[in-house]
Amino acid sequence: MPLLAALERETYRKEMQPVMLSGHLQGSILQLLSKMIRPARVLEIGTFTGYATICLAQGLDDYGYVHTIEIEEERKEIAQKYFDLSGLAEKIIPHFGDATELLKSIKEPWDLVFIDADKPNYSLYYDLVFDQLKIGGIIVADNVLFEGRVLLPEEEQGKNERAMHLFNQKIKSDHRVEVIVLPIRDGISVIRKIAL
Repeated sequence: MPLLAALERETYRKEMQPVMLSGHLQGSILQLLSKMIRPARVLEIGTFTGYATICLAQGLDDYGYVHTIEIEEERKEIAQKYFDLSGLAEKIIPHFGDATELLKSIKEPWDLVFIDADKPNYSLYYDLVFDQLKIGGIIVADNVLFEGRVLLPEEEQGKNERAMHLFNQKIKSDHRVEVIVLPIRDGISVIRKIAL
């Protein structure tokens, strides 16, 4: 999609950490999952410049919406520009601020949740959204392999890889879900809710 290629180029020109962009491969997976599920309500935690948001919005049902949360308001201009150009802006509801606070007031029955934000809060985000996730709903979590550093001994792990290791252990032991880790880019967990 030429629009997403343009968004990627602009992100690499203007952002200090453009590697945070989902990019073509991961974006294609998110788009495919969304098209398979045809969700009515999607939550994205970590908008960045909106690449994944647009991919997720492409699979919405006719009355669907994506709520997307970004802590850095200065990213609003790029994201909104491409939301408008995509023709999907009316289906995307951006929120700016601390997700741990915003999630207390965004009450929707989620079909699909994408977590791609600050790593130390992954477990908290999971807990905050889980009750609102429908049975059969999907949580997609990015960076779960964290450059393979989740496998290092605990004393060699930094705070991010330690947080991701603990998140992975939490999901593995949660009997309410089934999960598969896709070894794509930095690791993507696809988590399906099977029980309350």
